[in-house]
Amino acid sequence: MSDTPFGFGLPPEEPENGDEGKKKDPAGGGQGSGGQGGDNPFGANPFGFGGLPGMGGPGGADNPFAAMFGSLNPNDLGAAFQQLGQMLSYEGGPVNWDMAKQIARQVVAQGTPDGTKDASVGPAEKAAVEEAVRLADLWLDGVTSLPSGASTSVAWSRAEWVEATLPAWQQLVDPVAERVGAAMGDVLPEEMQAMAGPLIGMMRSMGGAMFGQQIGQAVGALAGEVVGSTDVGLPLGPAGKAALLPLNIETFGKDLGVPKDEVRLYLALREAAHQRLFAHVPWLRSHLFGAVEGYARGIKVDTSKLEEAVGQLDPTHPEQLQEALQQGMFQPEDTPEQKAALARLETALALVEGWVDAVVHEAAKSRLTSADALRETLRRRRASGGPAEQTFATLIGLELRPRRLRDASRLWASLTDARGVDGRDDLWEHPDMLPTASDLDDPDGFVHREHLDFSEIDKMLGEAARGDGDDEGKDDSAK
Repeated sequence: MSDTPFGFGLPPEEPENGDEGKKKDPAGGGQGSGGQGGDNPFGANPFGFGGLPGMGGPGGADNPFAAMFGSLNPNDLGAAFQQLGQMLSYEGGPVNWDMAKQIARQVVAQGTPDGTKDASVGPAEKAAVEEAVRLADLWLDGVTSLPSGASTSVAWSRAEWVEATLPAWQQLVDPVAERVGAAMGDVLPEEMQAMAGPLIGMMRSMGGAMFGQQIGQAVGALAGEVVGSTDVGLPLGPAGKAALLPLNIETFGKDLGVPKDEVRLYLALREAAHQRLFAHVPWLRSHLFGAVEGYARGIKVDTSKLEEAVGQLDPTHPEQLQEALQQGMFQPEDTPEQKAALARLETALALVEGWVDAVVHEAAKSRLTSADALRETLRRRRASGGPAEQTFATLIGLELRPRRLRDASRLWASLTDARGVDGRDDLWEHPDMLPTASDLDDPDGFVHREHLDFSEIDKMLGEAARGDGDDEGKDDSAK
């Protein structure tokens, strides 16, 4: 995946002998309409659609569309033009999600770099996943007061993971894409926008396709790595459905020297713990997704580069717009509100992951000989910028700092020692009761701080309410 947001990279370089065999314009000495070099508006593939099927290869010198469509045989040409028509005719939201889904499925079908191909999950693997989740829930009953949150357990193929998680990706990505799409239309002067309606519409359609392509590639690649539905610390799958990917679990545990059953069970513990939290903390899902949306809407799209590029745009060099995009458009607003949104999101994600890490370790440490090794492997995977973090950062420009995860896990473990399982889990009753970012810097201070007994406050408020009612009744009877 690209290191720049949404993969706005430099266009492919032209071959050194790109001018060979091209006809010169007798009148001006330049390239004719069949040329493919710098004077050809299609030559630089300005929107970077090299990853689309049939669009990546070099083309013939006499074909003005060669750089965009690559070397196509007659059977592929119709499909390529049909796909281009779909891109230009798209009139939906800021992301062409149909294209994202199509590309993600194609990336999955191609297999992972190690040559592993996706495959349907067989009955034996489904039964193994169901048994692992059932046993995981049984173990978790003794280490958390939150009951099981998984009404069903499923074993997904990579393609099934893509299908099931796309609605959540849409909720995460659309706010950022919406800002970029609006910026693409706003770069034209106001007096020109009324006359350039079709052009603006085309730009937004192409923008939706650009996002759809990048997100599809990212989600497709992530499908080859994830082991469940909660790898990014967010509930990406349907509520109440604990999901594991047997093929990816096998790849994950391949070189660990740990029995396959233990690897599956440990990962089932993590999935089941996430499901308990999201099922029985009713405000948590909206809190997390709302924090993501709040942070995303505070991102400023730097239109100065776009305005400069449009103002100086040479019609024969559309790659200038691509270069402007590549230099970076996303800049977090340096405002107290945006800083607060970032801190709130990072802290919430760290608290979720830290709680899961702590309760899973408590459940597994005396039952699985490999518990410590698996725990550290997963922590290092996160700290080294694993696929979940990289994809999350690529799509919304945010990384979850691993330091926060370790601090949060230590805080939850200390809370267990000091207040017991019930006292620890009671903090999830309301977001205002949870530790803050500053509390993660001083876990011991939070654990030993005097905390309010909310049950007593509720009791007092209830008694006051009943007293008011009694007084009203007395007043009414007196009258």
